[in-house]
Amino acid sequence: MAGPLRSLRTRLGGLGERSRLRLPLLRRVPPLHDLLEWAARLGYGARGFVYVSVGVVALMAAWDRVSDPVGSRGAIALLAGRPQDRLWLILLGVGLWAFVLWRVLQAVFDADRQGCGREALLSRGGQALSGLFYGALGASVFEFLDEAPANPNAADMAENQDKAAALLALPFGSLALMAVGLGILAVGLGNVVRGLRSDFGSSLACSDDLSRRVVPIARAGYIARGVALLPLAVFVGLAGLNARAAEVSSFGAGLEALESQPGGSWVLGITALGLIAFGVFALVEARWRRIRPPRDLVD
Repeated sequence: MAGPLRSLRTRLGGLGERSRLRLPLLRRVPPLHDLLEWAARLGYGARGFVYVSVGVVALMAAWDRVSDPVGSRGAIALLAGRPQDRLWLILLGVGLWAFVLWRVLQAVFDADRQGCGREALLSRGGQALSGLFYGALGASVFEFLDEAPANPNAADMAENQDKAAALLALPFGSLALMAVGLGILAVGLGNVVRGLRSDFGSSLACSDDLSRRVVPIARAGYIARGVALLPLAVFVGLAGLNARAAEVSSFGAGLEALESQPGGSWVLGITALGLIAFGVFALVEARWRRIRPPRDLVD
């Protein structure tokens, strides 16, 4: 598999360079290396904005300033409800699609030079799933330009339940839906483990002092995102076990489930601060992350 991919990368890189040499107009375009780096940084910035928004709304819900916490789609829908923010919404959608491009480069073209070992393939598989998620989120941003839902949480839940119903209608649909729940659980636990174990500073091209300051923020962010995914994993897994699509929920409803526990306002508030931390670290990555596009595409 590595051979065909390497050949494809070489051909794409050669095609881009030949086009720059032959077409005068393209000579004014920045090199592909720079364009891919800008796309990645724009993407990290868009991801950071989304999670900071989700965390802020969740924190306001914990303080009873708004009725319910929301997921990523819900946070974007709140922005879409303000006509003066349409340009910002378009930029956010473009940023999310730029992040999808970077995820493709990481997962398929091994932009992070992880190799093909077991852990590397698991990491690249996670990056591929992340790309699918942000692709769907980016598509919803442009849908919101036409009409934003009045109740983002309800719309998000209804869409998830429709997808679950379609999956349950397939042969072995219950098992497939349970597998989706287990997959969400694995992602959540993986975020917690990464928050506890990863060396986040190694991926940043910044001073040692700044790195020491942002690493605890990254740890808190990944742990909080992992914890926030666990209720959703339970909802989806039970929906598959009981073969009832109506039991499928949303990320925002999962945050509500945290709030419904004893001391839930504190639990939700701490989780909200963690989600804000995750978004802040993504903004740090947008500025200081080491971005290394695949060699065969840019050399």
